[in-house]
Amino acid sequence: MPPGDYARIYAAVRRIPRGRVATYGQIALLADLPGHARQVGYALNALEHERVPWHRVVNAQGRISLRAVSGAEFEQRRRLEAEGVEFDAAGRLSLARFQWRPRA
Repeated sequence: MPPGDYARIYAAVRRIPRGRVATYGQIALLADLPGHARQVGYALNALEHERVPWHRVVNAQGRISLRAVSGAEFEQRRRLEAEGVEFDAAGRLSLARFQWRPRA
């Protein structure tokens, strides 16, 4: 993936407001990379020192996806809950309630 693609992904993720989430596919669309949701995951996994609210990106089922780094999913949930995002007993959040809907 060209380096500019990661920059566009990070720019899209930075737009997600506190207390809201976006899906990997939604970020791919916003970054002008339709159909490349998996690349969004790769880009977020590659983060090192960039200030990107990676924790605000979830899968299309409203769940936190497992990470390569053990325990990262717990950190993601902790951060989201600190922003007011609520999870049900099955570990899902309501996309109808918490998904970010950017204005065109």
